[in-house]
Amino acid sequence: MFFGEVALEAAEGAILAHSEAVPAGRLRKGLVLGRAEIAALRAAGLARVTVARLGPGDVGEDQAAARLAAALVPDPVAQALRPGEAFTGRVNLNAVGPGIVELDAAAIHRLNLVHPAITLATLAPYQRVVAGTLVGTVKIIAYGVEEAALAAACAAARAAIRVRPVVLHSAGLVMTDAPGLEAKIAAKGRRAIEGRLRALGMQLEGVESVPHEASALTEALARAPGDMVLILTGSATSDLEDTAPAALRAAGGRVARFGMPVDPGNLLFLGDLEGRPVIGLPGCARSPALNGADWVLERLACGLTVGDAEIAAMGVGGLLKEIPLRPQLREPE
Repeated sequence: MFFGEVALEAAEGAILAHSEAVPAGRLRKGLVLGRAEIAALRAAGLARVTVARLGPGDVGEDQAAARLAAALVPDPVAQALRPGEAFTGRVNLNAVGPGIVELDAAAIHRLNLVHPAITLATLAPYQRVVAGTLVGTVKIIAYGVEEAALAAACAAARAAIRVRPVVLHSAGLVMTDAPGLEAKIAAKGRRAIEGRLRALGMQLEGVESVPHEASALTEALARAPGDMVLILTGSATSDLEDTAPAALRAAGGRVARFGMPVDPGNLLFLGDLEGRPVIGLPGCARSPALNGADWVLERLACGLTVGDAEIAAMGVGGLLKEIPLRPQLREPE
């Protein structure tokens, strides 16, 4: 591709490299110059102009962006993404519904190494999205790229990005009352959890509040509706033998893990009951702020396996923003 300054007489058919003011307004960069545009530039007192001109082996920015987007999203329905129209070398990839982002990070890295002018930027892996969220953006940052480089980039990252949709559509919530827990705090927790479910397109199918006793909680868990069961206790769970994990086992369920390397969110426990996932929520789930329970809830809702390996891996990047209302802060004032 040629890029440089040329006389106006030699500029017809070339791409205007920089916007220029003309008597009737402004010619935007990226415009292919025709006779009318050259006349306008001459009327503005210009004799030379900076342009780009594609060579025989080059692909224009919009065509290149569209081709790369098509390679990244060959099946928009299965990948739950909507590629937009190419403009100024850019194609946006938007989510069509709620879910979490899945990426082939190694493939995207290979794509971004092919040529500096061929780029893909994405959200972080497993980030929750809703309908319309911008998940990724393809950008060709030159007016054209070589066909060979574009072909290599398309091959490097075919189908490397998708939104995994929500497959669990409802949840039951069991809460316990503990001495000293104010009613407004319990109500705030319910609202925060309902908001999380709503953001995933899930329904809070039922809520039951019982005393903070293993027997009462066991009975409530046996009645809990929904594709997933959530437990929010009035007193924090501090051991595998504590009230909530013991109640889950007594109800016929299983506790798979207690504790996670994400803060806030350390005191989460995870299990299952009659084939349904069960999350023992940490107290920080009463706040709408991001915490470790969000990561577990979102992945389970989207049908991903969450076990020891997956939770352990959350420690990298798991130091989240402090929630000021926590009873015990990381760094006491």
